Amino acid sequence: MPNLPLSPIRTGGRSVRFFDQHLDVDGLSFNIRRSDRRKTLQITVERSGELVILAPPDATESELVEFVKEKLLWVHTKLEEKARLQRRAPVKEFVDGEGFLYLGKSYRLRLVDRQLVDLTLKNGRFCLRTASVHRGREVFISWYIRKAQAWFEKQTLQHSNRMDVNINEVKVQDLGFRWGSFGSEGRVSFHWKAALLPPRIAQYIIIHELAHAHHSDHSAKFWIKVEQHLPDWRARKEWLAENGMQVEGL
Repeated sequence: MPNLPLSPIRTGGRSVRFFDQHLDVDGLSFNIRRSDRRKTLQITVERSGELVILAPPDATESELVEFVKEKLLWVHTKLEEKARLQRRAPVKEFVDGEGFLYLGKSYRLRLVDRQLVDLTLKNGRFCLRTASVHRGREVFISWYIRKAQAWFEKQTLQHSNRMDVNINEVKVQDLGFRWGSFGSEGRVSFHWKAALLPPRIAQYIIIHELAHAHHSDHSAKFWIKVEQHLPDWRARKEWLAENGMQVEGL
């Protein structure tokens, strides 16, 4: 892959330009990520809208271009779906009656004057201390992280035992546009927003990340491993792609 940008070329009527680890085709910009473990080409549309080409180290420029050309309709469709879903996520307001999710259920907010802690969930309602409204987002995120930590630790331990994965640490934090990640030495992380999803969808994220302990890429072997422990993973993955934006807005 050249380090210097090439002059634009025309391929089938579409403008193509290569940069170091970047490919622009028909007005779309793709980041190229090569891996020695990858045998095939794949395009992913990240939650952020970033377009990524996952490629073997020996994939040529022409192979990348042809692959992107074949997938352009699919890419545009996914980007349109993402834009449509993003429009469904209005910014939350910390006022009486506003709905906030937790494990897939929506709970109405009640502002209370007298409460020892900033935020509680009781009797089917989130109760936020009125004096804490000005930092409502911070309070909610802190609450989600604390609750999600315990929930994900328990669930991850259960699934890791069945999947023969050694876990040394489970951490809930802000992972940007990733739902989860599996790191070295058995460290697995989850986005705090995953605690807003229905449990069956959050479980898919857990099993997805644990499967990376056996296969670091998204090869056929990886998905076979996921299916061994979650036969309906396709339906859960599709639900997440279609409805994951519901957790945005906070």
